[in-house]
Amino acid sequence: MSPGGWTDADRGHMARALELAARGLYTTTPNPRVGCVIVRDGRVVGEGWHERAGAQHAEVAALAHARASGEDVRGATLYVTLEPCSHAGRTPPCADALAAAGVARVVVAMRDPNPLAAHGAARLAAAGVAVEIGLLEAEARSLNPGFVARVTRGRPYVRMKAAASLDGRTALPDGASCWITGESARADGHAWRARACAVLTGIGTVQADNPRMNVRLVETTRQPLRVLVDSRLEVDPGARLFEGEGQVLVACAIEDAGRAQRLEDRGVEVIRLPNERGKVDLPLLMKRLAERAINEVHVEAGFKLNGSLVSAGVVDELLVYLAPMLIGEARGMVHLPALSDLANAQRLVFREATQVGEDIRILARLQ
Repeated sequence: MSPGGWTDADRGHMARALELAARGLYTTTPNPRVGCVIVRDGRVVGEGWHERAGAQHAEVAALAHARASGEDVRGATLYVTLEPCSHAGRTPPCADALAAAGVARVVVAMRDPNPLAAHGAARLAAAGVAVEIGLLEAEARSLNPGFVARVTRGRPYVRMKAAASLDGRTALPDGASCWITGESARADGHAWRARACAVLTGIGTVQADNPRMNVRLVETTRQPLRVLVDSRLEVDPGARLFEGEGQVLVACAIEDAGRAQRLEDRGVEVIRLPNERGKVDLPLLMKRLAERAINEVHVEAGFKLNGSLVSAGVVDELLVYLAPMLIGEARGMVHLPALSDLANAQRLVFREATQVGEDIRILARLQ
């Protein structure tokens, strides 16, 4: 089950499987995004992707596509972006379906990190199917950072978004920030909201901007869970955050039945997660979100909460839009303690820098 000297054709078919997997970017939660291509005698005979939880897995969808087209898959090679599952959940094991169909070779991009579903490769090998793993693995992982994070470390993948001037300012001293970036960048930001399972903000942002924090500027099949960090339950029950479709969760640190009831009367769920400083325990909040099958959390908050999240060690990636302007003395992106030595600075790894409209989008992972 080691790489077998992959050809350009192998890479091309797996690249196509990754394209198919990306079609489920906004729909598969809490399941991973998976694509599959079946090739026989150098010709594609079936394709499929996992569309949503409870629906056919990508491999079964590709088999069904081949059969509906009158194609024979016996002796075929199957390319799939995630190791075929070996357990019966909402659907039967994909490994068994592939062996029964007579597929001769299975090329897998990445192993399944979920212990409940793993070992499909071994099951296929035991049935006499040749299995190879690792083709375009990095690309497959990049489609499912949240799923991998949740099943391997018990917390979601957290992406922190900020819109800033070129000198790193996100708002004027009075908190005004509409609009630093242009329309294209704002729409792009909503696309990142749409792929997330939850959008998280803080009470400071709600009080300053009264945002809705939902997906509006791009098409979506669902609204992510909106999460508000509000240690003292100061939010106005009439805030726009609580309007429209989708659920809202408020994490607080105090015990105040009256304030909590006013929110619950609006259909809002309130959970109390205090730490020793009387603030919301942010690592515990992420653990609780993972227990709700939340894969990716998209943060749009102020510089204070941003700093607390980074300091708590729960942020994985920064999504920063830089506008071609200088603001001067104003609020920054992340409030962190002053350093006496640059060796102690939080290090990042740039993943991408792309122009979006007039602005620059930067993706950077925290080390």
